[in-house]
Amino acid sequence: MNKTTRKFDIILFGVVLITIIFGIVMIYSASSVWAEYKFNDSFKFIKAQGFFFIIGIFIMLFVSKIDYHIYQKKANVILLICFMLLILVLIPGIGKIRNGSRSWFGIGSLGIQPSEFAKIGLIIFVSKYLAKNQNLMKSVIKGALPILGVIAIFFLLIMLEPDFGTGVVIVLTLVSIIFVSGVNISFFVRIGCVGLLGVVGLVIAAPYRLKRIVSFVNPWTDPLGSGYQIIQSLYAIGPGGLLGQGFMQSRQKHFYLPEPQTDFIFSIISEEFGFLGVLIVCSLFFIIFYRSLKISLSCKDLFGKYLAFGLSFGILIQASLNLMVVVGLIPVTGVTLPFLSYGGSSLLISMISIGILLNISRSSN
Repeated sequence: MNKTTRKFDIILFGVVLITIIFGIVMIYSASSVWAEYKFNDSFKFIKAQGFFFIIGIFIMLFVSKIDYHIYQKKANVILLICFMLLILVLIPGIGKIRNGSRSWFGIGSLGIQPSEFAKIGLIIFVSKYLAKNQNLMKSVIKGALPILGVIAIFFLLIMLEPDFGTGVVIVLTLVSIIFVSGVNISFFVRIGCVGLLGVVGLVIAAPYRLKRIVSFVNPWTDPLGSGYQIIQSLYAIGPGGLLGQGFMQSRQKHFYLPEPQTDFIFSIISEEFGFLGVLIVCSLFFIIFYRSLKISLSCKDLFGKYLAFGLSFGILIQASLNLMVVVGLIPVTGVTLPFLSYGGSSLLISMISIGILLNISRSSN
C-alpha cells in the first residue's frame, strides 16, 4: 500500500483539532473586551485566528501527504531559505517592529515570524545531519561541534531581532535531539556551563532582561513595571478554584492583564475554568506528546525518528516554558502556548509540525 493512502494517527489529528478549537474559543473570551475597546470589533482576534486555522487545516492535511523523506533531500535548501528570511527581517523597511522586536514580516494587519519557520528548518537539518553522521556523534569534535556551530549562527540571528524566547525553544529542542543521538553526557555538562555563561552575558547586554529576572524573583519590587504581568497572571490563576469563575467571567481580561489572548491565555483559562481547565489543557498536551513520541519510536528509519522526536519535543518544550512563565516559575520569555495562544505564525508552524508527524505515522502503519 502506498504511504500517501495509508491512514495516519487519527487520535493525534483529532486531539490537535480539539485543542485549537478550544484555543479559538478562549481567544474570544480573553480578547473580546480589549478588541471591542480598541477596534470596535469584539471578534477582531478570533476572526484572524479562525482564518489561520482554516488555512492551517488545509496545509496540515497537504503536508501529511508529502513523503517526509523529501525534507531529508531538501534539508540544505530549506535551511538556506530560513537563513535568508532571518537576514531579511533584520533590514529596516522589510522587517516590522512589534513589541520592541524586529522579528516580523508585515502583511496588512497580519504578521509572519521567520524565526517560527526556522524551528522546523533547523529540526529537519539537524535530523538529517544526525542520521547521516551517526557514527561520528561519539566524537565531540567531528560530530557535535559542526552542528552546534550552525545552531549558534541561527541563535545569534534570532537574538539580533531580539527574540530570546524563540531562541531558547529552538536551542533546547535541537540539543535534546543531539542528546538522544548518543553524544557523551559529559559534553552536555560542559555545554550547559558555557550556555549559562552566555545567558549571563545576554542579561548584562540588555538591562530589560535583568529587570525580568528581578521581577521573577520578587515581582513586587516593580509591581507597575517589570513585575506587572506576573502579578496580574497570578491574580487570574488564584481565584480560579476547582471550577473557575465561569466562561467569559474573567476579571483580569478587563485591561488588567496586557493582551491576555497571547502569552498569558493560560491565565484566563485557569481563571474561568479553574483546576478543571488546567487539567484539560495539560491532558491535551500530554496526549499530543505521547502520540507524537509513539510515532518517533515506531518509525523505521533514523531520519524519521529524529524528525518526529524533534517536532514532538519542540511542542512540549514551548508549552512547558509558557506554562512555567504563567505560574511564575521562570522569568517572562515571550513564548506562546502552542495551538492555544493567539498568533498566526505560531499556529501555522504547530499545525505544519503535526502534518509532518502524521505523514511519518503513515509509514509506521
